[in-house]
Amino acid sequence: MKYLIIGLGNFGASLAEKLTTQGNEVIGIDTSMNKVDALKEKISHTICMDATDEFTVSGLPLKETDIVIVAIGEDQGANVMVTALLKNFNVKRLISRAINPLHEKVLKALGVDEIVHPEEETAERWAKKLCLTGVLDSFELSDDYSIVEVNLPLKYVGKKISEIDIRKKFSLLILTTIKSTQVKNSFGKSVNETKVQGVVSPNLILEKDDILVVYGANTDIERLLKKKIS
Repeated sequence: MKYLIIGLGNFGASLAEKLTTQGNEVIGIDTSMNKVDALKEKISHTICMDATDEFTVSGLPLKETDIVIVAIGEDQGANVMVTALLKNFNVKRLISRAINPLHEKVLKALGVDEIVHPEEETAERWAKKLCLTGVLDSFELSDDYSIVEVNLPLKYVGKKISEIDIRKKFSLLILTTIKSTQVKNSFGKSVNETKVQGVVSPNLILEKDDILVVYGANTDIERLLKKKIS
């Protein structure tokens, strides 16, 4: 996949390196030449430029980029300006960094697809979330084991937990399920609200749009996801 990361501070730089290591094409952008130089040998491409300039941004390969991430953390104004600019360019998927609760509300009002909180979430967590198709969120327990949130495959809709038998087929344990519903936020926009359902019962019947919270080895999680989309 092709990523564009704007803002190469600690979080942006770490995420850019991890995504590159996992075989993705990454373009890293920052106004600091020192930060750009520090990463030029570690990620696919680096550019020193002001991403608040509409003309300059228009020259970037936005249509060919799968995910654009605004990781600017030092300058809240620049973060909002760049995010709004990219939203106007209708990029495929836009993720932006929130610095505080008010900033997050502004980003949501702009219609940002996803918001990242580097103070609470690691680059490793986001690298997995972005690279493994179907993973909505993850928590690293060790280098080899994780807890992940996965969209329920359509073939499992209407079946009981005991019937899908993920433990036997993939050596994975379903810890719980999460249901997602549409609600109106303070700006009147529809947003998803999630609710954890508690410890699962073998007789629980799975419904469309349910999210599975799964524990197991990273290799087994990857097997499940590949099977899901094949």
